[in-house]
Amino acid sequence: MQKSREPRSIRTVAMVLLARREHSAYELKQKLKLREFDLDEIDSAMALLQKDRLQSDSRFTESYVNHRVNAGFGPIKISHELRQKGVSNELVDEYLPRKNIQWDKMMEQQRVRKFGLEIPLDYSLRMKQARFLQIRGFSPDAVMRLFR
Repeated sequence: MQKSREPRSIRTVAMVLLARREHSAYELKQKLKLREFDLDEIDSAMALLQKDRLQSDSRFTESYVNHRVNAGFGPIKISHELRQKGVSNELVDEYLPRKNIQWDKMMEQQRVRKFGLEIPLDYSLRMKQARFLQIRGFSPDAVMRLFR
């Protein structure tokens, strides 16, 4: 005989998600919608979670920036990903420069890690490396400075 499970409350589901990792308000809302909770319930639960400081876009942004910087991604990619996750431009502009990262040095470390110390003389190999760095989120100007 199977026990019938009681449906979990929206707050419980949200807290389980937040216990795994930080989520932006937008991400958490989307995940709760997928679990077919009512939009009004989601909005009121989100307000309570934020009031109780269980969900914070500031904390999420700081955590996400740290994670992506440690993974070797550049400022363009990180800011684009944050905006896709529903983080406001103000928070992105606040937390990304706060890290005091030497982006050029980090970019060079990524190039050396992937391709070795030698900067190739062959144009096509240089462009391959430049595309790699731009995909990682470094600006075209910074990449071209590296190859000069």
